[in-house]
Amino acid sequence: MRVHHLNCISTCPFGGWLMDGHSLALRGRLVCHCLLVEMPSCLVLVDTGFGLRDVSHPRTRLSWFFRALLAPELAEAGTAIRQVATLGFDPRDVRHIVLTHLDFDHAGGLDDFPWASVHLPAAEAAVATAQRSWLDRQRFRPQQWGTRANWRLQRAGGESWNGFAGTSQVDGLPPELLYVPLPGHTLGHAGVAVRAAGPGGREWLLQAGDAYFDHREMQAQPRCTPGLRFYQWMMEQDRAARLANQARLRGLHGALGSRIQVLCSHDPAELRLAADAGTRARAGSTARPAAT
Repeated sequence: MRVHHLNCISTCPFGGWLMDGHSLALRGRLVCHCLLVEMPSCLVLVDTGFGLRDVSHPRTRLSWFFRALLAPELAEAGTAIRQVATLGFDPRDVRHIVLTHLDFDHAGGLDDFPWASVHLPAAEAAVATAQRSWLDRQRFRPQQWGTRANWRLQRAGGESWNGFAGTSQVDGLPPELLYVPLPGHTLGHAGVAVRAAGPGGREWLLQAGDAYFDHREMQAQPRCTPGLRFYQWMMEQDRAARLANQARLRGLHGALGSRIQVLCSHDPAELRLAADAGTRARAGSTARPAAT
């Protein structure tokens, strides 16, 4: 399977370098890293970022709190559906959307693909629809769920994947695409593992969603900008689980980094490296037949 790395609209969080570690302006810059997976019979999106309706009606779709805090760069060209078309695909070939969780910056493009099945953890659907707290009502936006009839709720499985228990094959998709429970950021948060040829011959790619925010958190001596550390604390629904899963991901990255590429959703450096490596791999695969 071939994987395309998309930035489905950057956000510009208040705090500048305190958030992204390099911006000198008042606001920093983060990405919304989504995956477009080419399968033999269809396309699969892993998360959607912001969508067309978020661009055209941000005041009704997105909460005032997160619009003020993150100031997303809302532009139609940055949405998943427009990027799919720019890559030369028919958007109607996106038959499945697999969500790591239901936060507004991961699920905003659902309405752009009303024909697609939407896969998400059952635990995530339960906490998002309950709308129990003020913060829940800001982050989980029913205004983005116009295709809720297409939801296919995923239960935790009984399998283990590289030491992560409870993994399961995504319903209706081949075993090369797995759900990996990673609760903490939200109670139903999960990663999505894709078996595809990756950079350096890696066998698997694990999109860990918002399990971490700064690539340096995967280092043996983890580091994170103070702004992102605060944001993760503010958004977490289970601190102990979040930190435990970060530690497990760090171990995975360290022990099996040559075989498994671990990515998060908002780190610009990770997206840039993954996208550049994917471009080189596609160029190489195109060049090889011509050389024979």
